[in-house]
Amino acid sequence: MRADKRPMGTPAEPTFTRSALAPGLLGAMALLGGLALLDVDGFIVIRYIVSILALILCVFVIQAKAWWWLLGLVPIAALWNPIVVVELHGQGWVSAQFIAAIVFIVCGVVTRVPVQKD
Repeated sequence: MRADKRPMGTPAEPTFTRSALAPGLLGAMALLGGLALLDVDGFIVIRYIVSILALILCVFVIQAKAWWWLLGLVPIAALWNPIVVVELHGQGWVSAQFIAAIVFIVCGVVTRVPVQKD
């Protein structure tokens, strides 16, 4: 037996998960796919998806105690909010779509949520 009471060859339990990876990648795909719907009424669906996934990422970021990601995720949740619509148009909005996609991807890859042992 080893000092940590595991038999040799037994893998250690993970100390963290990448829970933010799936919502981050889904949000980035929605943002990039939403570029085709920018001037269509169907863009409201993209707004819902992006806003909800940004809030889900906020929960994982808070659990991981990586507070600085809130500086990028909270504005994304507010700008893509489908209830109180912020009307943005033109090249700035297209750029915001790409920047938000990058924030989603990097946040999803970098955020490591600790595993809670019961």
